[in-house]
Amino acid sequence: MSFSTRFNAALDAKSALLRRFESLIAPASDRELEALARESQQLTRRHFGRTMRLFAPLYLSNECVNNCSYCGFSRDNAIFRVTLSVDQVVREARHLHELGFRNLLLVAGEHPKFVSDGYLQDCLDALKRFIPTLAIEVGPMEDHQYSEIVRHGAEGLVVYQETYHRETYQRLHTAGPKKNFDWRLDCPERAYAGGFRRIGIGSLFGLADWRHEALALAAHLEHLYKHCWKAQFTIAFPRMRPYAGNYQYQPDPDLFLSDRALVQLACAFRSCFPQVGIVLSTREPGPLRDALAPLGVTHMSAGARTEPGGYTGAGSDDLHLTVKGRRVELSESTGCEKATEQFKIDDTRSAAQVAAMLRSKQLDPVWKDWDPAILTP
Repeated sequence: MSFSTRFNAALDAKSALLRRFESLIAPASDRELEALARESQQLTRRHFGRTMRLFAPLYLSNECVNNCSYCGFSRDNAIFRVTLSVDQVVREARHLHELGFRNLLLVAGEHPKFVSDGYLQDCLDALKRFIPTLAIEVGPMEDHQYSEIVRHGAEGLVVYQETYHRETYQRLHTAGPKKNFDWRLDCPERAYAGGFRRIGIGSLFGLADWRHEALALAAHLEHLYKHCWKAQFTIAFPRMRPYAGNYQYQPDPDLFLSDRALVQLACAFRSCFPQVGIVLSTREPGPLRDALAPLGVTHMSAGARTEPGGYTGAGSDDLHLTVKGRRVELSESTGCEKATEQFKIDDTRSAAQVAAMLRSKQLDPVWKDWDPAILTP
């Protein structure tokens, strides 16, 4: 039984685990939060040691057919777009390899014309020769499509529901296949059926009440642990940031997840799900990431860019607009030098600086934790 068919029931008739999680994200005193943080740190050391896995997002394309009112890549945004060629993707990846990364997340908007059939497979074939850990964050697919992606070298999939509040989801997604709430909700299970061994889920905090989002995310994770138990899971709770189309974005105070609440949320997840990986991206400010690193976070991005070609300038000679699904060439007078980013990052430190910060806290930055040779007879 897929999660979408029991989503409402899971939130209405809460399991014992969900009731405990709900109590841990309720308003808490400083003393209670400090005790929760200590427990989170102890559980993290027990299950993960003093390690922090580092990864980098590699944006392949910012083309998209979806209209999502909170996303810089939204179809109707008049942004500068590009889809990198396979050679340009390799150029970006080799740059990241030189910085130390052996774990890359390939990110692309959902557009079957530009990110066409076979493109991801070609990118994976080119990268798996020197990048041992490859994950994707792209539009949801069918089971058989996921199986093919796995055969070409991807082992991880990341798909965030964005918001678990159904009415809010329908209001924010006005066009494109992403409008289908249930189809996206069941994506992790289709990916598992397709053979992915690492699956990441999450919610974009700031779109709906944060405690509802957190409880639904916990219910989703509980379901996946029961029904997709051979996989490893990560969770993330990124907060809204200024984005293309709304660089003046200010959080709704009624929906805002404060720094204190984010710490409480991370520790509550660690307490209830001791073995889950917790991801904290460069969306968050450096001081907060530094403070959370010893408390429960296990995966961090570093030195990230959120536009195609952001690391080397690849693709800057092919920038264009897309209007009603059609490519529109730019005039020479635009003065634009790069594709438009998806959102503004906050922690702008280099990968080396983040690694140094981790070592200063007696944490070991892990650049590589997997190699296909492990499975070689």
